Amino acid sequence: MSSMTTKDGTSIFYKDWGSGRPVVFSHGWPLNGDAWDPQAKLVADNGFRAVVHDRRGHGRSSQTWNGNDLDTYADDLAEVIEKLDLRDIVLVGHSTGGGEVTRYIGKYGTGRVAKAVLLGAIPPLMLKTDANPEGLPIEVFDEIRQGVVTDRSQFYEELSVPFYGANRPGSRVSQGTRDAFWLWSMQAGIKGAYDCVKAFSETDLTEDLKRFDIPTWIVHGSDDQIVPIVAAGEKSSKIVKGAKFTVYEGAPHGLSMVAPFRDTFDADLLAFLRS
Repeated sequence: MSSMTTKDGTSIFYKDWGSGRPVVFSHGWPLNGDAWDPQAKLVADNGFRAVVHDRRGHGRSSQTWNGNDLDTYADDLAEVIEKLDLRDIVLVGHSTGGGEVTRYIGKYGTGRVAKAVLLGAIPPLMLKTDANPEGLPIEVFDEIRQGVVTDRSQFYEELSVPFYGANRPGSRVSQGTRDAFWLWSMQAGIKGAYDCVKAFSETDLTEDLKRFDIPTWIVHGSDDQIVPIVAAGEKSSKIVKGAKFTVYEGAPHGLSMVAPFRDTFDADLLAFLRS
């Protein structure tokens, strides 16, 4: 296994496959880098270098007590990028990973970044406020926290249903995919998983989005039951100058992992990388 140690002593696990322009993937909560395996293999098979890390508190990285916030996640991403001396990067972030990518650009700029992809991503803000009425009420996130600390195994099993749209007519998500979701989620430390709920729901990334000055592809499923498209993809596409906004009709939050949306996303991703 490959891993690096950050300045605060945290071990960050990462995969580094293929060669060519680097495509750096950031995963969603409460999963790990394995959620990106199909796309990482896809890009590495097609002349790119795929780099995927497990966020601190998740997967094979350290389960830290502190630092489970988007500022630190972005710092960790920066350290991975700098350790591997990656340049001319395409950053790809799903859900909370999209927030990580956005905060990275907000803090570190685009000196090493050529393009960005935000898939079902949390920016600009998931929490409902007076200024953000399209968001979700705090009670929704309180229920998520309660699920994590009360019976996280059962909670994650149930969460996989709306995550992949398994509760919709005609859903083609397999039991194996839902089982993988449960396994990845259970590998996340309970403290990191709990803290990350605040990170992905209450962090306002509006100003970070305004710092995007690179070609950006924003993708969202119209039937995303986890990150509402009206509060996320639609708003972000209006903030990032010149962003390309794609809506996959009927697609769930985890669209990159389920048929028939995965094939479409994969083809569109390769086209964006090559453009």
